[in-house]
Amino acid sequence: MARKDEPIVGLDIGSTKVCALVCFLSDGAGLEAGGIGVAESRGWRKGLIVNLDATVMAVKKAVEAAEASAGVPVSAAYVGVGGRHVKGVSARGAATVTDRGRGVTREEIRQAIRAAQGVTLPQDRELLHVLPQEFLLDSQDGIRDPIGMVGSRLEADVHLITASALAWQNVVTAVNRAGVEVPESGIVFEPLASAESCLTADEREQGVALVDLGGGSTGLIVYQQGTVRHTAAIPVGGEHFTNDIAVGLRTPIPEAEKMKRSWGQPEGLKAEAAALEVPSVGDRPSRVVNAVRLNEIIEPRALELLELIQAELDRARLSGPLAAGVVLAGGGAKLGGFAALAEQYFELPVRTALPGGIVCAEDWLNDPELVTVAGLAVYGKKMRLLRESRNRGLVGKIWGALRGPVN
Repeated sequence: MARKDEPIVGLDIGSTKVCALVCFLSDGAGLEAGGIGVAESRGWRKGLIVNLDATVMAVKKAVEAAEASAGVPVSAAYVGVGGRHVKGVSARGAATVTDRGRGVTREEIRQAIRAAQGVTLPQDRELLHVLPQEFLLDSQDGIRDPIGMVGSRLEADVHLITASALAWQNVVTAVNRAGVEVPESGIVFEPLASAESCLTADEREQGVALVDLGGGSTGLIVYQQGTVRHTAAIPVGGEHFTNDIAVGLRTPIPEAEKMKRSWGQPEGLKAEAAALEVPSVGDRPSRVVNAVRLNEIIEPRALELLELIQAELDRARLSGPLAAGVVLAGGGAKLGGFAALAEQYFELPVRTALPGGIVCAEDWLNDPELVTVAGLAVYGKKMRLLRESRNRGLVGKIWGALRGPVN
């Protein structure tokens, strides 16, 4: 069991906000929410840092608020990255099975995966994740765990997620300057983290697309047969909808944000004949427009985003339909009528995600905007338990060597 002063922290740095979530391991290796801190995002745009000092200050404010909420200091955090600079590619590597009588070993699996990682990457790319998909042994494909199986040639299909090296390093620099360390494997592709928090094993098996609607961009991760099949970052996010409304109706950004979220809601602006009072910029008087005008502004942008998502699903070359449909996460998932429009467009079931995998005594965690930061904490828990398991194995080997043979 982790001590109370060893929290697991997720840090989500977005275009609109920075969020830090402090969690603790419970006795049964569960995860309990301890506190949260949120600060307005500064110096960050479309997944890239454009002002390092402003980003550092925003991270500091969020972390300090989380520390005060949880009552413990934060020294390290798992940090999410997204945006157009993140790219996914599938690759295949092979290894020779040296002892057919013994079957495939873990070392030969590692060799095949390392060979798949050997694809030539541009110098400005950093490898974030290596996600095994399936194995092939001689002529047999679709193998999930080849340990002990007999054959002569083992091949591994993997999905590699890469990021801009400069963008990745700037994120680490900003977090470090805010007084927080990033652990090994502590930079995580945001949709991968979100999936840890909101997707079930059945959804991953049957086929599901997780759409992470951020402020500056939209992340996509597609699962089928239990593994990641495709990832992408789409350069359209919630801010684009807000800006469209602000420009189209000549209204301040905060008012545009309110109208965006009420679009398509039964209790909001669903009635086409509804009259909307639109505050104007500056000292100009408010104006009244028809709700149809709002729809004319929002729907084309929503359809553009859906078309871009569909194009990525086509690139994924899936083996079958996404039986579990589409899951929406992130602040953009609150866009009023988007879920209904997506269900109609894809002709698939669509649901809006809430954070899972964390026990919270209150209801402040039940928000689609917090799916990513919750997923970062869940991912951090998995990494900690994996390291502890490895350490126990190493200690066991050392202890066995010290004891010598048992008579």
